[in-house]
Amino acid sequence: MKTEVTENVFEEAWAGFKGTDWKEKVSISRFVKDNHKNYDGDESFLAGPTERSLRIKNIIESTKDRYEASQFPMDTDRAASIADIPAGYIDKENELIYGLQNSELFRLSFMPKGGARMAETALKEHGYTPDPLMHEIYTKHVTTVNDGIFRAYTSNIRKARHAHTVTGLPDAYSRGRIIGVYARLALYGADFLMKEKFADWNAIKEINEETIRLREEINMQYQALGEVAKLGDLYGVDVRKPAKNVKEAIQWTNIAFMAACRVINGAATSLGRVPIVLDIFAERDLARGTFTESEIQEFVDDFVLKLRTVKFARTKEYDALYSGDPTFITTSMAGVGNDGKHRVTKMDYRFLNTLDNVGNSPEPNLTVLWASELPYAFKRYCMSMSHKHSSIQYEGVKTMAEDGYGEMSCISCCVSPLDPENEEGRHNIQYFGARVNVLKALLTGINGGYDDVHRDYKVFDIDPIKSDVLNFDEVKANFEKSLDWLTDTYVDALNIIHYMTDKYNYEAVQMAFLPSHQRANMGFGICGFANTVDTLSAIKYATVKPIRDENGYIYDYETIGDFPRYGEDDDRADDIAKWLMAEYHNRLASHQLHKDAEATVSLLTITSNVAYSKQTGNSPVHRGVFLNEDGTSNISEVEFFSPGANPSNKAKGGWLQNLRTLEKLEFKHANDGISLTTQVSPKALGKTRDEQVDNLVDVLDGYFEDGGQHVNLNVMDLADVKDKILNGEDVIVRISGYCVNTKYLTKEQKHELTHRVFHEVLSMDV
Repeated sequence: MKTEVTENVFEEAWAGFKGTDWKEKVSISRFVKDNHKNYDGDESFLAGPTERSLRIKNIIESTKDRYEASQFPMDTDRAASIADIPAGYIDKENELIYGLQNSELFRLSFMPKGGARMAETALKEHGYTPDPLMHEIYTKHVTTVNDGIFRAYTSNIRKARHAHTVTGLPDAYSRGRIIGVYARLALYGADFLMKEKFADWNAIKEINEETIRLREEINMQYQALGEVAKLGDLYGVDVRKPAKNVKEAIQWTNIAFMAACRVINGAATSLGRVPIVLDIFAERDLARGTFTESEIQEFVDDFVLKLRTVKFARTKEYDALYSGDPTFITTSMAGVGNDGKHRVTKMDYRFLNTLDNVGNSPEPNLTVLWASELPYAFKRYCMSMSHKHSSIQYEGVKTMAEDGYGEMSCISCCVSPLDPENEEGRHNIQYFGARVNVLKALLTGINGGYDDVHRDYKVFDIDPIKSDVLNFDEVKANFEKSLDWLTDTYVDALNIIHYMTDKYNYEAVQMAFLPSHQRANMGFGICGFANTVDTLSAIKYATVKPIRDENGYIYDYETIGDFPRYGEDDDRADDIAKWLMAEYHNRLASHQLHKDAEATVSLLTITSNVAYSKQTGNSPVHRGVFLNEDGTSNISEVEFFSPGANPSNKAKGGWLQNLRTLEKLEFKHANDGISLTTQVSPKALGKTRDEQVDNLVDVLDGYFEDGGQHVNLNVMDLADVKDKILNGEDVIVRISGYCVNTKYLTKEQKHELTHRVFHEVLSMDV
């Protein structure tokens, strides 16, 4: 199906839309600036679910339950592709928005380009045998990203991976975290986008190594747009043309997004800033009488149900780090424009309303960009929904804007801000990089570079600490050398990973929905943050005696006396936290990064805090892993790290003390995200539900105005959910940057979750 996209097509599709510059050069940001309509009202306009939506929901849930009881269907003899796999449907006669990830609901794709071993392991662990022809192709005739990376890895990187000081690296799967501006397909159509890509490609005249690579990448983007058009053909929709109404706009956006999900098995495939764009189409249709409010809500419900069907084939090893089967389809809404006015729309309400209409769910990862300027009615609605569902996360607009994130910024994965169409050339995409174990680096450094658990070889060369009582200045100087090694090794690993990803598994379809000239962030995460800060605080303010074995190796510590902990709103500990962030970030920023990327840091662990805890020895502030002479360990006694930027469960004080500590952290030193996952009891917030909701609004206003960047909000009592979580029942919670149904967590991760602090008071004396 090929159509000639004429000027008349654009006149019809763009009729009633204001502005001209977005018509001349692709820009959703400029389109939104010229056409969005703020909504100051409340939720009273919202429509409930239809029988059709509930029917689709029931089919999705029953199908998933059936496969979980047996096994999910998987492709074994075909590799993932955008348009060479047939269209898939849930209930074709009743669906309003078409487009699935594969040829049938919950069929899992075979994605070997990141690494054939991992893709085949996923097949085997699901009970399937890899196809011999596919195996031969991707082990003998095709170079995967994993192949290229391990050809280039240095001995330092291999040592760091073996010791689990650096782990979770995207060196066997797609890197993720890149957000395509998928609404571009709705506003412009594929032909318009292809025409602009051709012009960008043709404008590159000077030929050198950089421009050769860019010309090839733009060409791949052009080809990917052609495949997106073919995917539309499979469903009988012509996405070469721009969408004419809100139903088509949602349909086109879904086709674009599903095209990415069909071929990209990354750490996250987020949706971006979609609701505000769709609202412009919806407002025009309401004014024209094209659709009713109920019909528009039904389109949104159907779209969200489609997003909930996205699922990837994961290995058990992957699930240990990213537990709960998350897909991180983060959808950003609200926020504030450069004019200082809020950007709340009716479509924001509609997306949040899906939690009521088609049920609570971890996906899509609903994210509200919070500012005091948001209408009180909307803030109250958000808090009411969080009180009911615990399925929404919040990010501070003011904090992120200070580091150059613009008015159309959105969140990738969990807490990481991106600004895909930033015209100043910053923050367009992210090169994901997992995280490193800073506590393990500290402890390994104290022991002279020997792995703090296995002790089998030196991870890096450094003199051990030999004193009988640890001296803060001596430990600090030693730790700074450890950070030199850690950051040097981490940068080398990520530069190799992203060079090879661009070479062997370039995300052409996602990049096709972005400007051709981009500037990336490179994300460097930290795990064990609170434990590291508390360890340094204990050494400085208490007395810490190392306990050595007969060979002089430190395997435990005796801590005598009190010391302030991170999270207690005590500047003595909080200043150590700020120092650590600055030292880590500044070292990373001093390196030359792939494609001149900008170093960004995240205090974000996903659920890998559990895995990292099991790879780390005892510290002065927690019980870690200790290997006996016979090789057995005390793994069942390990105290798990806090998730993300969370304080330790041992920190004193109430919820407000935690928030005040995080407000002090410098976002410029962790501008990839500072993740706080918090559980607060309703009774801590007030006597009545109305009072609780009002107080939540006040707390979040204060937190984000004073420098907070992110909060996962769970309003619940531990007594109400503990048994359900441990018994494997459906419980939806915000866990560490994302939302999860706890029945999919491992036993250890359920244990860690139920041992977190569930705040029963807002504030208390420390």
